[in-house]
This record gives sequence, structure tokens and C-alpha cells, in this order.
Amino acid sequence: MSSGSIWFDVIIAVLGGAIRVGTPFLFVSLGECLTEKSGRINLGLEGVLVLSAMAGFAGSYLTGSPWWGVLLAGCAGALLALLHGLLCSLKGVNDIATGIALMLLGAGLAFYLGKALIQPQAAQIPSIDLGGWSDSQQVQAALRINALFPIGVALAALMAWAMANTRWGLIVRMAGDSSDASRALGYSVNTVRVLATMAGGFIAGLGGASLSLYYPGSWNEGLSSGQGLIAVALVIYAGWQPIKCLWAALLFGGAGALGPALQSVGISAGYHLFNAMPYALTLLILIWTCSPKRSLQGAPMELNVSR
Repeated sequence: MSSGSIWFDVIIAVLGGAIRVGTPFLFVSLGECLTEKSGRINLGLEGVLVLSAMAGFAGSYLTGSPWWGVLLAGCAGALLALLHGLLCSLKGVNDIATGIALMLLGAGLAFYLGKALIQPQAAQIPSIDLGGWSDSQQVQAALRINALFPIGVALAALMAWAMANTRWGLIVRMAGDSSDASRALGYSVNTVRVLATMAGGFIAGLGGASLSLYYPGSWNEGLSSGQGLIAVALVIYAGWQPIKCLWAALLFGGAGALGPALQSVGISAGYHLFNAMPYALTLLILIWTCSPKRSLQGAPMELNVSR
């Protein structure tokens, strides 16, 4: 096999892996983007992701339908996020401290309730085959994508449009930029933020379903590997814009898929180093955006990071 053919296979594998690995990042970042647009930050996303992954796997295992599992995953994420929203509405409660506590609670619940689910197999989310044009099995495998991914792309476009063109989007953005203006117009800031946080949790929960019901497609206690926390940095990198969350998720997904793509063509040197790429990329992005002018550009003014 020529070197050109090898690198072509690597590129295709990275592109396919960017979609496969990036799908959970996409949903979690969109959920956090919605939450932060309302003026609240949720650092409990790691707990939301783990709990929803367990709930989604359990739902699929018990019903035999992956889509019931996806729905249950979203509901589990919404419930944990609702608890976060309600607690943060209390006077004197800090968003960040509450988020960390909810992260531990979600992970603990998932580990406790999911012990019986580590060995069983559950019905998986179906794939969409985009590689039928090629005779190469590697290309066909790389371009077999998660059926949730097109839903995530449509959701990103819908959120971007709704934030800019609908009354609902204006209310959410106003709650995130000026609580005084929201109250002056008769809107309850706490209600808006609780509802936005709950909806964001539901969206993030779909990312958990992608983890346990598509890739890697099983339930275990180390499933998320910090993806919920990475998604918070991803939202900052995307400038709180849903469409940019899509491209950022693909970037992180491609970084995560680089190691397996190189290993698939026989390049195994530094494999573990390449597997650390998403975490290294997170650090680089945080360093790159450490300047106040960069990190706060586009940030809702009511966020703790803006005050």
C-alpha cells in the first residue's frame, strides 16, 4: 500500500472519528451553551453525562428499543439539571460549588444504580452509512455515523436561529445579560434560568445516550472520561454560539480519533500520547483564551465568570 493511500485512510478515519467521538461533545456543549445563555453555569455536566449514559443503557436494555433509552437518558439529564437549577435559585448559593456537588452526586448515583448493567448488552442506536460510494471497507466503516449526529446538527442550527429570531430566545438572552432588564419587563429570572438549565440538561443527556448506546456502546464507570468538563471549555472556545459548538465538537472529536486512526494503519508509536490529544487541546484552548478580551467576548454578562 502506498504512503498516499495510507494517509488518505488516516484522514478518512479521522473525519469519521470526529463525528463518532464528537457527537457526545456536540450535545453536551449545546446543552451547556443554552444553560449559560440564561446566565447560569453548570459544572455538573460530568455527572449529567454519566447518569444519563447509565439511564439510557438501562432504558434500552429493559425495553429493547434504543430510542426509549435515548429518551430516558435525556430525562435523567433534565432531572439532575433541574435540581441544579433549583438549588442555584436559592439566595447565596454559588453556581460553581453546586455544579461540583451535582457532578459527584450524578456520578455516584450512576455507579451505584448501574452496577448490574456492566455485563449485559443493550440495543444500540442505528448507524447511517455514508460510505456506500467506496469499495474500501475501511472507508465504509469510518463513514458509518451515529444516527443522533444529524439530530445534533439540526439542533445546533435551530438553537442559533431561535436565539436570534424568537421571543423565547430573546428572553433567555436577556436573563443572561441583564437580570434587571428581565425583571423590568415582568419576567422571572429564576424561572427562565431553571427552565433553560433543565432543557440544557436534557440535551446533554442525549450525549450520554450516545456514549452508552453507540460509541463505545456499553456501560462502565469510566465511560465519560471527563467529557462533561471538557464541554465547558468547548463552549467558551465556541464563544457561546451553537453553530461554533458544532465545529468545536468536531475538532475535539477529531483529536480524540487521531490515535485510533493512526493505529489502524499500523502506526502505534506514541499511541497513548495521541489518546491524550483532547485533554491537551483543552489546556491549549484555555491558555489561548486566558486573556479577558478573548475569554469573555460573547459571554452572557450575568455569568459568574463575567462578574
